[in-house]
Formats: sequence, structure tokens, C-alpha cells
Amino acid sequence: MIGFNGTSADDLQISGTHYKDMPVQPWAVMEAVLTHEEFVGFLKGNIIKYSLRAGRKDGSDDAGKAKHYMQKLREVTHEGPWA
Repeated sequence: MIGFNGTSADDLQISGTHYKDMPVQPWAVMEAVLTHEEFVGFLKGNIIKYSLRAGRKDGSDDAGKAKHYMQKLREVTHEGPWA
């Protein structure tokens, strides 16, 4: 699914390429082995974590990471104007 900026969450990575350089991204594995509800909970938990941590950890784009997880959540729940 394509986000509002023309790029899917799977095509993006905030702060580096360590996940994109892997043959399979960790959240693809989680999405495959967790139920839909569990995966949505994982995404929501990371949105909360990175939102609360934003601005508190030097050199980390936690606000950007929270937005990235929000985009993925919108994509898997088919919510938002681009769904």
C-alpha cells in the first residue's frame, strides 16, 4: 500500500538502513506470525514508545519513527485518505 507521500512504510527507514539491508524486515516476520490484532498492538505500542521518547534521546529521530509506525498502522488497518 502506498502512503500519502507516494511511498509505503515498507520502503522507508528512519535513521539508517539496518532493517532495509536485511533480506526480510522484522515487522514483515511479525506481521506473518502474529494475529492481525497482535500486530496492530505491536505497532501501537511502538507509536506510544517513540512518541513519549521523542526529544529525550540524543541523535535519535523518535518523532520520525513514531510517524513511520503510524503510517504502517494506517496501511495495515486501511485507514487514512490513501487506503
